[in-house]
Amino acid sequence: MKPAADRPETGPLASSSGEGRQQMAGATASQSSHGTVTRGADTVIFQPTFPPVSPAAESVPMPSAPAESSLDVAAPAFTLLDRDHSILSFNERVLDWAHRKEVPLIERLRYLCIVSSNLDEFFEVRAAPHLIAGSAGDHKGTYTVESFERLAEAAHKLVARQYTLYNDELMPTFATHGIRIISHGERNPAQRKWVAEYFEREVRPLLIPVGLDPAHPFPQVANKSLNFIVRLGGKDAFGRENPIQIVKLPRVLPRLIKMPAKVSEGKTLFVALSSVVRAHLGSMFPGREVGDFSQFRVTRHSDLAVDEEDVKNLRTALRQGLQHRHYGQAVRLEVSASCAESLASFLLAQFNLPPEALYRVHGPVNLARLTQLADLLDEPQLRFPPYRASYPVTLSSGQSFFEQLQRGDVLIHQPFESFEGVLAFLREAVQDPQVLAIKQTIYRTGADSEMMDLLREAVRRGKEVTVVVELKARFDEEANINWAEMLESIGAQVVYGVVGLKTHAKMLLVTRREGKQLRRYGHLSTGNYNPRTARLYTDISHLTADPLLTADMEAVFVHLASQSRLPKLNRMWLAPFDLHKNVIAQIDALGVAAAAGQPTRIVAKMNALTDDEIIASLVRAGQKGVKIDLIVRGACTLPAQVPGVTDNIRVRSVIGRFLEHSRVFYFRNGEEEALYLSSADWMNRNMMRRVELAWPVTDPGLRQRLIDECLVAYLHDGRDAWDLGADGTYTRVDHDTHSGEAGASPVVEAHGAQAALMNRYASRGHLRDASSN
Repeated sequence: MKPAADRPETGPLASSSGEGRQQMAGATASQSSHGTVTRGADTVIFQPTFPPVSPAAESVPMPSAPAESSLDVAAPAFTLLDRDHSILSFNERVLDWAHRKEVPLIERLRYLCIVSSNLDEFFEVRAAPHLIAGSAGDHKGTYTVESFERLAEAAHKLVARQYTLYNDELMPTFATHGIRIISHGERNPAQRKWVAEYFEREVRPLLIPVGLDPAHPFPQVANKSLNFIVRLGGKDAFGRENPIQIVKLPRVLPRLIKMPAKVSEGKTLFVALSSVVRAHLGSMFPGREVGDFSQFRVTRHSDLAVDEEDVKNLRTALRQGLQHRHYGQAVRLEVSASCAESLASFLLAQFNLPPEALYRVHGPVNLARLTQLADLLDEPQLRFPPYRASYPVTLSSGQSFFEQLQRGDVLIHQPFESFEGVLAFLREAVQDPQVLAIKQTIYRTGADSEMMDLLREAVRRGKEVTVVVELKARFDEEANINWAEMLESIGAQVVYGVVGLKTHAKMLLVTRREGKQLRRYGHLSTGNYNPRTARLYTDISHLTADPLLTADMEAVFVHLASQSRLPKLNRMWLAPFDLHKNVIAQIDALGVAAAAGQPTRIVAKMNALTDDEIIASLVRAGQKGVKIDLIVRGACTLPAQVPGVTDNIRVRSVIGRFLEHSRVFYFRNGEEEALYLSSADWMNRNMMRRVELAWPVTDPGLRQRLIDECLVAYLHDGRDAWDLGADGTYTRVDHDTHSGEAGASPVVEAHGAQAALMNRYASRGHLRDASSN
């Protein structure tokens, strides 16, 4: 789990292995009450926190928040938690999955790799300001010498935990299954012969050592590439003593190579590319003596900075920027633990890095590449049991989407329900001759996308296709540029959004002729239009024919294309215009109601909470008696449960088999409820520097389903949840945290929300398949 957020390669795809014996509480309700009903497999496990208005089928209550704090006590000042340390803390929680014995071994390795990938992105994006301040000796401001030193200390501890786990637990456990990565010293003569042949055939032709002298300065070393530094004795062919050589290993070479059965002695053996090169360094420098050497890897600042106000063509400017991304400012240096001090100091000087930026590691310098080991192993018993998402249970695969949406809205809870429902909607729109226009936003869709192929087919069929492509989606810039160029080349209208803002909203709007009128059908989502991540991330897709909501979507598309003044929207909140102020207004209104004695409630689920103004409004509301639960997967700078300040606010993070990604905001004032879905986290960048959407779910049954599945289940999670303390530390929950409340059943087992949802949708899918047969 990016996180590197939104990014397929970096998200913490944590697991709920072995859980879910207790089924998830009911999903849909006909009314907006919080009653309690037991029905078949959907065993209710939660009890109401206040009397229901009228019991609703398959509905569950919102768990109670902590007791109110005194309204008369003035709030003492408090300090927000540090965002960067909160990100590292998130990765600690992901790493916990790699420690869990009940998690299948290959999956434990994957979690270890995910943390390494997340750390790579953390250093690429977040480390430079701290490093610059540390090097400059700054002691005032957000970034200082002290902030750099504290961050370096925390990162070093996390990396040390990773390699201890890798060396002391994971690899020895793999060995018990006959799976090993063997070093040169462990290889027998036959294995050494095979490795030597592989080196000569596949590796040596791609290597060119570079000797350093006045004519050959230190070479450009690409971001996160694998390299060797070698100290040689003797003299070169010209009689000179140039002792330092750099060997760059091409990215095209696999980092792990599986040895053939003929030399594996009945086991599953691998050799690391670094070990192959290390064993043959001597043969690369004939006539010279190889002395000290080490593998090394440098991480560079990689966040693209383009002055959009000063470029004539953003796409061209970004493509040029991509060419230089791999050679930005160095921020971290990784070397082997045995690297000689002289070589380490030499490399630090070359990259202009302080000693705190040096990471000596006991193993491969890039643990993220060990995902290749997981991919190469054919050991299903060491993996999670495969999960097959059900086709959306409220959709009929044999019936037109347009007919179904005319009867009412549809929600798809991914990945428990399949993203195929969204693709099928677009597929029907493309094939329907009555559909005249399709408009869509693209943030991350991947390099190989059926959705893009469908849009291309729509253009071929003569439909008006407008695509808002966000070129600045971090680390997806190149893929998006390629899609934009392809769509433009075949006649689609491609828009790049608004200068200075990222278009992060997820919308798909279809306009269809029906008789003498045009009718719109829309899809809104908390996540990206990426079929791969839709199998790995929890998100909500909302399909609707609501004329007010689809009119809002149309207005936003026109605004993005023409940059004309945005009309007053019917139901949507749009950043950077009113999303931020409306969220704060909702929170403040509940504070006023709570002070007047009304029962009030806020439950919000998101990926990150770092916006100072929203945090201030939450603190104010909590001090007036609003009961607040925040489910924040990653960075959170709001300290929960601070006596006299945030007593009424609880914060928890849930890390499961899937990356938690849905954004759901629930506000209750007395018996009035409002629930919004959103593309935005509660971060300043989302509110002020992006085009983001939040929209209400007004259907009572659908709203209750979201309450049950996205909020209640996570507040009761007793297996995958972590609660945030006042000091900024997270404590893992190992029991149903609301089981002691009045009316709760004492026999309810602690459950994992994701595992319960998997079981619930699997059972419903089986029932659906059986009924269709």
